[in-house]
Amino acid sequence: MKIDARGVRLEYRPPRAALQVALDGLDLQIGAKEFVALLGPSGCGTSSFLYLLGGFLRATRGELLVDGKPVAGPGPDRGMVFQHQALFPWRTVRGNVTYGLEEQGLPKADCVARAQVYIDLVKLSGFEDAYPNRLSGGMKQRVALARTLAMDPDILLMDEPFGALDAQTRRIMQEELLEIWDRTRKTVVFVTHDVQEAVYLADRVIVMTAAPGRIRTIVNARGVAEAERRDLVDELWAHIRKEVEQPRHA
Repeated sequence: MKIDARGVRLEYRPPRAALQVALDGLDLQIGAKEFVALLGPSGCGTSSFLYLLGGFLRATRGELLVDGKPVAGPGPDRGMVFQHQALFPWRTVRGNVTYGLEEQGLPKADCVARAQVYIDLVKLSGFEDAYPNRLSGGMKQRVALARTLAMDPDILLMDEPFGALDAQTRRIMQEELLEIWDRTRKTVVFVTHDVQEAVYLADRVIVMTAAPGRIRTIVNARGVAEAERRDLVDELWAHIRKEVEQPRHA
């Protein structure tokens, strides 16, 4: 099992506010090379779970294992792609993609050669010397994806990466992400609030309860026929609607 969450609970206390429970009793297993989408009502803890996997947060209780080892902090085996790309505006496309490789101490020629592989993979060939302010939103997100892929992580953690894109660009990016996943076979954990996006992309769709987040249901989505896909979208919406109408409390 690539990712194994057992009874994970996450608590936090905002300044001058009561204790909040983001996740409670979350159990989830994700296999190697699997593409999993996380869905749920706003505030259900999907992004919190992603940050736990990335090692940016620590669980209050329970176990979170990657390759059988507890997650103790960030590591090169896990790469994060955010909704907002956080590109370096003073670096070109190539410079942004090589940044992490340079930090690892790789020779410059190796950094450039490796970066080019992933620039080509995300279909940005010809834009290597362009700066972020000259790129569209979709192109910026491709740079962010190439930067993460260049580090060759086993696991891609994607937090609503296409949420800020227009509908046309979003669909193109979805198609390209599936092409990249088919070629690289990374384990992908993808957070989205778009039910259709989840069904289109994922092997399995995980629906979480309202906060504190737990698993409400898991459905298989890969290989579903077009007519059945519409029914599946309706089924998932029904689960989310029930959680919104009857929120849970810690």
